Amino acid sequence: MPEQAVAVAGGIIGGIFLFVLIGITGYLLWKKFCYLLSYEKLTSPIQMTNTNGIFHNQSASEIQLKSKRFRSVPFIIPPTLRGQDWINLTNGEQVQEASDPSMIPQSGPRSSFHSLAGAYVVGTVNPDLYKFPEDKSEVDFPEGNIGRLWFSIEYEQESERLLISLIKVRNLQPPADCCSPFVKVCLLPDERSYLQSKTKRKTLNPQFDENFVFQVSSKMLLERTLKFLVYHVDKQKKHHLLGQVTFPLKNETLTDDNKLVIWRDLEKSNLEPPSEHGDIQFSLSYNDYLGRLTVVVLRARGLKLQEESHAGSVYVEVSLMNHNKFIKSKKTAAVLGSPSPVYNETFSFKADQTELDTASLSLSVIQSIKGEKTHALGRVVVGPFMYARGKELEHWNEVISKPKELVKRWHALCYST
Repeated sequence: MPEQAVAVAGGIIGGIFLFVLIGITGYLLWKKFCYLLSYEKLTSPIQMTNTNGIFHNQSASEIQLKSKRFRSVPFIIPPTLRGQDWINLTNGEQVQEASDPSMIPQSGPRSSFHSLAGAYVVGTVNPDLYKFPEDKSEVDFPEGNIGRLWFSIEYEQESERLLISLIKVRNLQPPADCCSPFVKVCLLPDERSYLQSKTKRKTLNPQFDENFVFQVSSKMLLERTLKFLVYHVDKQKKHHLLGQVTFPLKNETLTDDNKLVIWRDLEKSNLEPPSEHGDIQFSLSYNDYLGRLTVVVLRARGLKLQEESHAGSVYVEVSLMNHNKFIKSKKTAAVLGSPSPVYNETFSFKADQTELDTASLSLSVIQSIKGEKTHALGRVVVGPFMYARGKELEHWNEVISKPKELVKRWHALCYST
């Protein structure tokens, strides 16, 4: 009896499980049948037309296939473009005729993207963002400026030619209302050989655009200095120097592929006639925190060279003295036989603030002939009242009263044996 009861119970459970499985299968088949019935069957071919009068016949199966393939990406005409005329393209795409005002590109700063479905304004363009940075070198002149000169330089290695382009001069300050400027170009130390530009009539802002060529070897190039002299011609045909620019070539890298365009302000401080033995220009600065005295030897002019100057060179020796006792001395590089050498060299000396009342600086211009004998061309001493007077004393006092500021001055050389 127990075994029969177990068999009956197993049969009942198996029947219930089978009944549930049949029910689930029937439910799934019913859902699929209802899903298929949701599509409307097309029993006849569909005839389509377009604005060009071209007819296309497509069967219901083709329409249904395309709808299944693309139903996830429907094509919807924007509301603003409904009711417009459309033109077929050769590749089956369509584009709207430009009868709508919104399709006509507008002039002005507004920009739009044009697509096959129409034109939509997606944003505006700010013209200021596409302007090149403004060149202010022709309008921003410091106070007391007497003119600014633009030029370019290039060196050809094979032919050993220095090519110079005189571009323009701006903001000239002539002695009279009318100005007719021209420019002389020379390559120091040979100041007597120069090239001259054409004269521009009645203008304070002449445009030259002239080219000049100097023949110079690559070995001597770095020892040369370009010099531009700007003159004004008056009604009596007299020449008046308005300013000059000196440009040492030793700090520049000049090659065939490296054309430098440079501008420099005209210098007025050295327009005065040189003194009897010549002049020297240098800058001084004192750093009271570091206790350091800095000297920048810039240039000299009007030097009285010996007859053998073609075989010699000129340098400047800077010496720090204390109570007439020699402390330290430094020399610039030698410039080959030029009466107007350019140096632009910086030297520093250790000088405690407590020693400034008894310290002084001596700058001597020396000509070396054939590397054997030397000849002193002149000397200048700057320092406190104990050692200097006049401009030399004023220069020293200004440097002490303005710590960390470079003070530039010209000084006349005194002959010393």
